[in-house]
Amino acid sequence: MINEFTIIVPARLASTRLPNKVLADINGEAMIVCVLRRAAGAGAARVLAATDSEVVAEVCRAAGFEARIIGECNSGSDRVAAAADDCGLDDDAIVVNLQGDEPFIEAHLAHDVADLLANRRDCCCATIARPLRPGEHEDNNVVKVVADGNNNALYFSRAAMATAQAHLGVYAYRMSFLRRFVALPPSPQEKAEKLEQLRILWHGEKIALLSAESKSFGIDTPDDLSRARMIKNN
Repeated sequence: MINEFTIIVPARLASTRLPNKVLADINGEAMIVCVLRRAAGAGAARVLAATDSEVVAEVCRAAGFEARIIGECNSGSDRVAAAADDCGLDDDAIVVNLQGDEPFIEAHLAHDVADLLANRRDCCCATIARPLRPGEHEDNNVVKVVADGNNNALYFSRAAMATAQAHLGVYAYRMSFLRRFVALPPSPQEKAEKLEQLRILWHGEKIALLSAESKSFGIDTPDDLSRARMIKNN
């Protein structure tokens, strides 16, 4: 079992489809706070938000959570890497990137993916997949992943793929690789699919894949937010 890991939740204020979504109210609590509360149950040594907004940071701090202001970044991974560097984490530290727009992510998954990476020294990072739900196989908004016989990711795509699972955007990284990853140039597949995890495979690294059940979903549209509020009420 893993002894220690850090969870960092990237929380960019701007959002194209749902402006200021990390501050969206889910029955009395900002979405980012909902995510941080979930993260707090994972057994991490440290949980913090990495944001470009003082407003977001203050909301997090008012709820009792640590937040760091990070400047302009190209991606959530860049934001996580910058915050991890600010925390002074060493090369062997394991960092979990937990998305700021998944308020229903199961806390144990953050622990489980960190534990998987700790036990897979042949892999630079680990991530999670769940079974596809009805209607998702052909849905280009749902990222899919296929695995090899050793439970390593073979490929990620928005297109339908045989034997695919749905990808949950939760990652565990070794700090040494996270620093290297954000410095690598984007790959052709990454540009085509708009999926930065393909950069890892392009450069010959292995991603360990944890298959798990999960009810989590990302909040990207007003309809998603309405659905989230209904679930919260129940």
